[in-house]
Amino acid sequence: MTEFSRLMAEAARLRDQGHGRLISYSRKVFIPLTKLCRDVCHYCTFAETPHASQPAYLSPDEVLAIARAGKEAGCTEALFTLGDKPELRYRAAREALAELGYESTIAYLTAMCALVLRETGLLPHANPGVMTREEIAALREVTASQGIMLESTSERLCEKGGVHYGSPDKHPAVRLETIRLAGELKVPFTTGILIGIGETREERLDALRAIGDLHQKYGHIQEVIVQNFRAKADTKLADADEPDLDDLCWTIAQARLILGPDMNIQAPPNLSPGVYQRLVAAGINDWGGVSPVTPDHVNPEAPWPAVEELARKSAETGKVLVNRLAVYPSYVRTPELWLAPEVATQVRRMADAEGLARDNDWAPGNTEPPPAPQVLLREVDPEIVRIVDRATGGTRLDHPEIQRLFTARDADYRHVTQAADALRKAVSGEVIRYVVNRNINYTNICYFRCRFCAFSKGRTHDDLRGKPYDLALEEVSRRAVEAWERGATEVCLQGGIHPDYTGETYEAICRAIKQAVPGMHIHAFSPLEVTQGAATLARPIDTFLAGLKEAGLGTLPGTAAEILDDEIRAIICPDKINTQEWLDVQRAAHKLGLRTTSTIMYGHVETSLAWARHLLALRDLQVETGGFTEFVPLPFVHMEAPMYRQGLARRGPTFREAVIMHSIARLVLHPAITNIQTSWVKMGPAGAAICLNAGANDLGGTLMNESISRAAGTQHGQEFPPDAMEKLILSIGRAPQQRTTLYGPVDEERRAASFVAADLAPIILTPPRKRVAA
Repeated sequence: MTEFSRLMAEAARLRDQGHGRLISYSRKVFIPLTKLCRDVCHYCTFAETPHASQPAYLSPDEVLAIARAGKEAGCTEALFTLGDKPELRYRAAREALAELGYESTIAYLTAMCALVLRETGLLPHANPGVMTREEIAALREVTASQGIMLESTSERLCEKGGVHYGSPDKHPAVRLETIRLAGELKVPFTTGILIGIGETREERLDALRAIGDLHQKYGHIQEVIVQNFRAKADTKLADADEPDLDDLCWTIAQARLILGPDMNIQAPPNLSPGVYQRLVAAGINDWGGVSPVTPDHVNPEAPWPAVEELARKSAETGKVLVNRLAVYPSYVRTPELWLAPEVATQVRRMADAEGLARDNDWAPGNTEPPPAPQVLLREVDPEIVRIVDRATGGTRLDHPEIQRLFTARDADYRHVTQAADALRKAVSGEVIRYVVNRNINYTNICYFRCRFCAFSKGRTHDDLRGKPYDLALEEVSRRAVEAWERGATEVCLQGGIHPDYTGETYEAICRAIKQAVPGMHIHAFSPLEVTQGAATLARPIDTFLAGLKEAGLGTLPGTAAEILDDEIRAIICPDKINTQEWLDVQRAAHKLGLRTTSTIMYGHVETSLAWARHLLALRDLQVETGGFTEFVPLPFVHMEAPMYRQGLARRGPTFREAVIMHSIARLVLHPAITNIQTSWVKMGPAGAAICLNAGANDLGGTLMNESISRAAGTQHGQEFPPDAMEKLILSIGRAPQQRTTLYGPVDEERRAASFVAADLAPIILTPPRKRVAA
């Protein structure tokens, strides 16, 4: 192996260490705000001189028209290209700015970034050249990222005869100071080098080391571009030699070695057509911006590759092409540190759990799932195969292994979902079960302030979605009787934590139902309600649970779990019970012979590490007690959730994340928890069917009166009757079977009644009142 081959191999190894199988790009639109520039770089065709027939700047309407075209084409980023401070050189620029109402190009740029952000939602990235601290700070309020190409640290290139002679903004010290100031101001920043403009290889390494030193100090360099010079007609370097492919690859590899495995290193694909495999082999992990709408204004002679072609070529190198945002994932994961509030809100709404761009517009509660994902890779990652094999063998996975499964895409994703479905078939066969039940939410008044909840209300919050209510026992009993008449075997009771409720209130609800319908199974009271009820009576948890069981309680729902990770709970439900308290209630119930379900609510502020912690906490408790009947993934429905409306949460999981949660749950919880349920309320019937082919074996309940998810904004109905349930199950080639809450058989009388159910009578929402314990 030659020295060059060893260099390439080491660079590729480091890249894989930091980025795995992913290679990213940004789907963006380019907005050339002005082509005037005070610099005179000898290789540039972007910069122009003023023309009477050509406006010096794009107007706001022109800027918006380009941005809207990008939005329509699925772009997530608006990259503003422009020259350095042309008003310092050209009167025409000064006059145009005055007519627009701005004192400087960067002031106008700041206004246009704000306009695009607020009118289209695209994330602005600004490349205005050298900037002051104040200019960077102003732009930070309305951009996701900023950038300036360092190009070179060679002072020689600024001397007479050099390509940067006569270009004051190209002095290395000036550009390095801009990059440094961006670091002080916590701006995710793009920079890079331009090779083949007269610099030596050692000067390239000096420039890369200078970038590395600034990143080491501030941590703000989000990507480094290694751009190869392309000779252009009508420039002083029109006849200059371009760097060859080996020279470009050598520089990319050196950049990887100098900047390390985690740095994002980019080489523009349109400047090196037909040699993508070599660039990947040299250590890049990003293709930069690719636009379906606008050309590369700096290199207009080099067209962008089609994204589909780029994906295929990337797959040929063993890489999965993923769309990123204008700000890279490591910065997306801590937006409060790196982004202004308005920008952070939009970034959260556009990102998935890994900090990449969402695949499509689907969100939990929407009606139809997106198309099936493409599979372009020829082989599955051996590490994915190894982890899946361990899980299907019943081995307890560790946190990094579970996190790795959650990143699976393309062939890896298919392998995980198919393996989970094969395991489902081995464990539970081809039967899909469901329960005929009714939800009874006895009050929506709650003194807790969970930031994800759109259901709970204060006593008099009429301005919120729906009015506050507190059901009378007569209405609770009436609904239970009606549910029995319609074939139900279960009532599921949950509500807000009413400030007037005591433990006796919960016992009274159970007794009222049992008195009205002795055969009805009561599935009720989350660990939060149990904790609150026990506290009001000053009883230990197990004593209170025993009292509920005596009053008729049959099983407990595993809600109020949200994410069993106290770092996340501190954000989304800081006044709620913590992870250990939730687990302790479940443990106590199991010891008393009360079985419970288990859930997760995912897709808001957490990452896959929290998912892994949650799944292992459930698995470990199940190994200890055996008391969980099933696991139910509940994707976060964002539409009316307070933390989403406040700009603090994502738009729920992506469809890929939602489906693979079911698959990974099947694998991670095996063999401890055998039933994986999918939520038709949140996934929709079509989405639920896909989950049933990805490891789930249960379709949950018919519900009759679903209200919590509908309060959050789901578009799906409040009941999924048995005939529709069975039609869906049969459509995917499986056998439907009604079950009881405890997964036992349902007698024929109950089943027959469920198929001839009368319409539900109008519900009565008793207004708030002072509750008196029974």
